[in-house]
Amino acid sequence: MTKSLAYRNRTAVPIRKLKNWALTAVICLAGVFTLAPASAEDAKPAAAAPTAEKLDNASCEGCHDGKKGKLEAQTAGGEKRALNAINPEKYGKGVHSTMQCVDCHTEITDAKAQHQKSATAKKPDCISCHEALWNKAKKDGLTTQKARLGAVVDNIEAYKKSLHARPNKDEPDHANAACNDCHDVHTFDVAPEGTTRRAENRLTIAETCGAKCHEDQLEEYKDSIHGKEVLEKKNIKAAVCSDCHTTHAVANTSADPTKLKITASCGNCHTDRYKSYKSTYHGQVTALGYAETGKCFDCHGSHGIQPKKNPDSKVNEKNLLKTCKQCHAEKKGRADATAGFVSFQPHGTAGDFKTYPQIWLAKNFMIGLLVGTFAFFWTHTLLWFYREYKERKQRKLRPHVNVEALPEEFKGKHYQRFTATWRIAHLTFALSLMALTLTGMPLFFPDAAWAPVIMKALGGYKVAGSIHRVFATIFGIVFIWHVFYVGIKLAKNWKKFKIFGPDSLIPGLQDLTDIIAMFKWFFGLAPRPVFDRWTYWEKFDYWAPFWGVTIIGVSGLMMWFPHVTASYLPGWVFNVAMIFHGEEAILAVVFLFTVHFFNNHFRPDKFPLDTVMFTGTFPLEEFRHEHRVEYDRLVRTGELKKYLVDAPSQPMTLGAKILGFTLIVVGLSLLAMVVNGFLGH
Repeated sequence: MTKSLAYRNRTAVPIRKLKNWALTAVICLAGVFTLAPASAEDAKPAAAAPTAEKLDNASCEGCHDGKKGKLEAQTAGGEKRALNAINPEKYGKGVHSTMQCVDCHTEITDAKAQHQKSATAKKPDCISCHEALWNKAKKDGLTTQKARLGAVVDNIEAYKKSLHARPNKDEPDHANAACNDCHDVHTFDVAPEGTTRRAENRLTIAETCGAKCHEDQLEEYKDSIHGKEVLEKKNIKAAVCSDCHTTHAVANTSADPTKLKITASCGNCHTDRYKSYKSTYHGQVTALGYAETGKCFDCHGSHGIQPKKNPDSKVNEKNLLKTCKQCHAEKKGRADATAGFVSFQPHGTAGDFKTYPQIWLAKNFMIGLLVGTFAFFWTHTLLWFYREYKERKQRKLRPHVNVEALPEEFKGKHYQRFTATWRIAHLTFALSLMALTLTGMPLFFPDAAWAPVIMKALGGYKVAGSIHRVFATIFGIVFIWHVFYVGIKLAKNWKKFKIFGPDSLIPGLQDLTDIIAMFKWFFGLAPRPVFDRWTYWEKFDYWAPFWGVTIIGVSGLMMWFPHVTASYLPGWVFNVAMIFHGEEAILAVVFLFTVHFFNNHFRPDKFPLDTVMFTGTFPLEEFRHEHRVEYDRLVRTGELKKYLVDAPSQPMTLGAKILGFTLIVVGLSLLAMVVNGFLGH
């Protein structure tokens, strides 16, 4: 009984608890039947809810810092490719340090190795991201505060047009170079100008370009004068890739605009050399925007530039003729370069007598000639204008002569001063000179705004050069014809001709007397002098072309046929020829369109136009006023009637005025261009 009681006490359940358990069982059983699935499929156990994965930078760096071994990714083709490790410390100092990795890598959806990537998400895209940021800044009115974003977008626009943005030949789905190839977006940080870090970054540019893509060019560069300065001597001022090729607007080096930009880039460092280069024909054509003539890299090389003393240098005297023949060769459509090409001075300057004595002498001689000529004649012009204008205001210059005092038979008559032959020769000279000015001055002042415009309108420098040579030939033919014409006339009338006679254009003592008398009149010390058939300024106008045509013509022929010139003369003669040709052309143009125009058209006594050189005649009263000595002599000898003719017809007079004014307008326009070019030179 005791045992039975004990057992009961250990196993028996109190009546109240038993009732509770029974109630619970009934409720549970009812729930099972009530919520039972409709099918066997529904009876499968439900999957557990996924645990949220962290995709913050700490999680990414846990694998991508490279401390756990080699990182690889699987390509769409199933191949594995290595991934670069990301240094958290460097990333933290970069411009993107405040961003989460998944801000760019939006395709990443989990934190597991060999990520399951979203098929709809875009791959990291620097361009669209920065463009979106800049558009938002513009929308929010924060362009000033976020100006750096605008600069980045400008770089993006340049990149889109660049050679780097084009599809790669081997991998058309990829660009030749993307942002990350040059910048490493995980550590990218633009150091401020002038800082040590900025300089250090500059020294790495060559390795960045060469190590990934341009291995051959890097090898050349390492051995070059630029490469040694940068890579060995750590000279931050020496040229690196981006100095010549730019940073974002990298273009095809075979394109003309790129060649011109690279040439100009050389001038950013080699200022004096570039300036002297632009004074040569090669440099003038290049400055006008044409890439056919010799440029810096044509002579010096590009990536492997060596000092001139180096035997491997393209400009070493042993290699120079070969270098010149790269362009000056029959296969290039030109005659082969000859021995004299080697001593041509592409960087010769007039400021260094010790190194370039011939250039110094030529330049200073021409400067002296220009200064002396214009000092005298511009002073002469100003004084003449002042005296004539003053006397006209005082009404001393009413009719040149009292027409009523002329014999009845002379009234209304004109004096025949120039025959048709002389007038045609003058017009040919004038038109040729204007055409020569139009085609030649753009080369002399290539930096002037109007120069490339005119050159393009003419069809380019080659067409302009052909036009220039055609009119130079015409000018020369007329000049030579004139010499023979005068020679034949003198031979026929040798016995009657007097060297210093009234019909002679040879300057004599009377001309010196007339000059002195003219200056006395300028200062009001004597009356206006009277002149014979030819005045001293007309004689100067006549003889000046003999000097000018000789200098311009000979120098022009030397440059027209350089291979012939260089076969007999040293190369520095081209430097001298260039100076003489250009400076003498300036002298001729400025003199003719200022002094000559004033003497014949612009002085108060003649203004606005003298038509005698177009009609060949002028009124008898004007002849008497301008050449009183000749007039009195012809009247005295009774020869005046031989030269009297009727006044030109109305159409002839009108045509002469139209032609005269047209030539004056063209001449003054050319003068304005030359003055503008000179002031900006």
